[in-house]
Amino acid sequence: MLTKSVSVVLLILVAAAVGFWLGRTTTASAASSSTHVFEFRTYTAAPGKLDALQARFRDNTDRIFKKHGLTSVGYFAPQDDPLAKNTFMYILSFPNRDAAKKSWDAFRADPEWQKVQKESEVNGKLVDHVDSVFADPTDFSRLK
Repeated sequence: MLTKSVSVVLLILVAAAVGFWLGRTTTASAASSSTHVFEFRTYTAAPGKLDALQARFRDNTDRIFKKHGLTSVGYFAPQDDPLAKNTFMYILSFPNRDAAKKSWDAFRADPEWQKVQKESEVNGKLVDHVDSVFADPTDFSRLK
């Protein structure tokens, strides 16, 4: 329970930092765009599989995400133990929850993803469990 709470707090802090950074570097046109929904995902890697999980995202998953409208805001690795040993976090952006569901369904059904997942797990599953939280930006968030 503590690990989950720490993960959620870390994700919120990371989102705030990313929002601040993006807010400084975006143009005025971004402020007029519609609000998105964000998905904060925390993966707890199976023992000894964190590097392989990150490699799968680096080499394949991110590219396949893009094919299906899963827009990554950023990928993150905790600095401090115990989370640094087995935790991988990322944030996705969608126009709305319906778009998120459609994108995830298309991603999971993609034969390329299914092949990548199967091949990357030939020596065992990479992920022990996933926590997912959907969130709306606040009215004062720079990241909308």
